Amino acid sequence: MNRKHGVGFLKLDKNTFSLSCARQILACALSGALFFSGCTVGPKYQRPSVTTPEAFKELTPADYPSTDGWKKAQPKDAALKGKWWEIFNDPQLNALEEQVNVSNQNIASAAAAFLVARAIVREARSQYFPTVTVGPSINTSMQSGTVSSGFSTSSGSGTGTGTGTGVLVSPQVITDFLLPFDASWVPDLFGRVRNNVRANANAAQASAADLENTRLTVQAEVAVDYFSIRGQDALKQLLDDTVVSFQESLRLTQALYETGIDSDEAVAQAETQLESAQAQDTNLGIQRSLFEHALATLVGQPASSFALSTGPLKPDPPEIPFAIPSQLLERRPDIAASERLMAQANAQIGVAVAAYYPTVTLSASGGFETSSFTSWFTWPSRFWSAGPSLSETLFDGGLRKATVQQFRANYLETVANYRQTVLAAFQNVEDNLASLRILSIEIRQQDTAVGSAQRNLQIAITRYKLGIDPYLNVITAQTTLFSNQQTAVNLRIQQMTASVQLVEAVGGGWDTSQLPSVGLVSGPLSIPKPDAKPPSQQ
Repeated sequence: MNRKHGVGFLKLDKNTFSLSCARQILACALSGALFFSGCTVGPKYQRPSVTTPEAFKELTPADYPSTDGWKKAQPKDAALKGKWWEIFNDPQLNALEEQVNVSNQNIASAAAAFLVARAIVREARSQYFPTVTVGPSINTSMQSGTVSSGFSTSSGSGTGTGTGTGVLVSPQVITDFLLPFDASWVPDLFGRVRNNVRANANAAQASAADLENTRLTVQAEVAVDYFSIRGQDALKQLLDDTVVSFQESLRLTQALYETGIDSDEAVAQAETQLESAQAQDTNLGIQRSLFEHALATLVGQPASSFALSTGPLKPDPPEIPFAIPSQLLERRPDIAASERLMAQANAQIGVAVAAYYPTVTLSASGGFETSSFTSWFTWPSRFWSAGPSLSETLFDGGLRKATVQQFRANYLETVANYRQTVLAAFQNVEDNLASLRILSIEIRQQDTAVGSAQRNLQIAITRYKLGIDPYLNVITAQTTLFSNQQTAVNLRIQQMTASVQLVEAVGGGWDTSQLPSVGLVSGPLSIPKPDAKPPSQQ
């Protein structure tokens, strides 16, 4: 340290002084960025309220004894789990449902959309960090061989017109070796990046809920189609039995005709009745094939190679427990997706509001530059620059205001969609509760009607054999019995379908605790390679 006039000072060279100033500038800018980094503009998100009833209208204590297919959930009743279809206790249905997660392409598409949403979150998070680039280059150029060297005069007085003269020199080839490093960082002073990350994380959570909703929908469709096929099998069995019964009636009328007791007209009526039943029996194959093909697509298999063996239709649906209406908000994945979209829209308002505030950019560059390769990476060849910059929009013709208004209106739209989704959820539950309640009563009434029709048929056959009544009475009684039996089967198909749809309406055992956290959707992810063959064919 040198002393002069009693004042101590450091003797700094030019480079040291410049570096010191740059460090001070960057330190001040960084301190300011860190100071403002806690500021986040925009509205704080709160879930809007929705009106929820205290109890389901169709689920009253008076209905419990008379209704098949549901019961009031006990405090620790947890029958509905992830594999909700197991409550139907059907091994074939269980095997089909297990294939859904592996092979269904709608679920695969929704899963890929969730991966896209997670990747977008990581894209947004990258804005927290500086950007560093490098661009090495070697440029060779040749200068002109003619160089202007001055003027000459046309007369000695010096008043003549001057003309330039060129001097011929050897062309020069110059090579520039450049290795620059550039770094820039825009601190998140007013929460633009944070709100953007939050918005995309909420969108990723909504995508996860959409995936679960797609999974639940497909699983329910598999169960509905499966029970529809079983219903067609039951109808086929009914028609097969009916055809056998009509064949017996035809043989009876033919025997009576041959003995002269009955007429040829009765034989023709019996033949017509039998042939009509056979045609209906054959026609059932169309509907069963359609359900089977739909089921094949749902489990990710070609319809041409998929077949489901015949089986009986379950006589009664299982009991389906569920809790109070307010818990429906936590158990339906479509409601969860709508709620997360509201949170996303709210965060987007903050992104738009942040545009009103200035942007600070911290940038620095440095590297090596020389005209000689041997001295390219030497210390004297270094260069650098650093410093902050600030930008603020002074006039944009109302663009920022309109953008904020756009996202506020978008938020209001998501609120309305959320409330509509909740209303539709309560409607779905009530619809299926009403269906199960009414079907339970109707099935009992229809079974009574079937019993009466069977008794009526026995009376008609007996009277016909005794010659009291014509064969037309037997045909009428048989037609009535078949119609009532067919109605009873169709009612049981509807009952099983309503049971599945009730499970779907109450969320299938899913709840919002299964949604991935913000940390998870923001974390690392791996994208699987596309398979050469569909999963079902591997």
